[in-house]
Amino acid sequence: MEKSVQITTIIVSAVIVLALIGVYFSTQMNPMGNTVNVQGSSEIKATPDLVTIYFTVETTGTTAAEAKDKNAEIVDNALTNLIKLGFERKDIVTENFNIYPNTKWENNRQVDLGYKATHSIKLQIPTNQSEKIGNAIDAGVNAGAMINYINFELSLAKQNEYKAQALKQATEDAKIKATAIASGLGKNLGRVVSISDSSFDYYPWPMYRNDAMTTGAAEAKSATTTIQPGEQTISARVSVTYKI
Repeated sequence: MEKSVQITTIIVSAVIVLALIGVYFSTQMNPMGNTVNVQGSSEIKATPDLVTIYFTVETTGTTAAEAKDKNAEIVDNALTNLIKLGFERKDIVTENFNIYPNTKWENNRQVDLGYKATHSIKLQIPTNQSEKIGNAIDAGVNAGAMINYINFELSLAKQNEYKAQALKQATEDAKIKATAIASGLGKNLGRVVSISDSSFDYYPWPMYRNDAMTTGAAEAKSATTTIQPGEQTISARVSVTYKI
């Protein structure tokens, strides 16, 4: 009798161990259980609060120092002209500065022309002060800078504001979709298992682009006086996984 009890105990223990092993491997194969993954999206209208003018200064010299010094003189004059108009130094930002060998191909060989220096700066003007754009263009061009392009843009504060709004709406859209799917399956929507921000799409809206890389003053002023800021669409997408 005692031996029979021992055998029974061993068999029950083995069954329990095997069951636990089965549960373990089942959990490993499907750690989240029954889930549903949905994509949420949103589109909102945004009004730009900045006009940004991008200037480029290009100079050449027989040495790197000569090219740099010529460039610095033009940039300093441009900054002085802009500050005289009432712009603050913080509104004028260096985007890029490079010095590199200036060469060209001639008769199937590379000819050394010295060095070239390029300096890109941008000036940000609130859209409610658009009357300053023409004078700002003249200030830069008269100093020797070229207009590269001009955009309507969102300030960082506005980008963050619209991003929060767009992502919130995208998340709400994902929840609506997940709830409908769970209901269709006769289940209740459970907790969030994972969520990822797929994208927030915002791009500056071009007003003028100087493809010929001339001074571009007249064309740029003409473009900026005929184009007014309007609402633009920006979008966001999220991916959310729920338990069901």
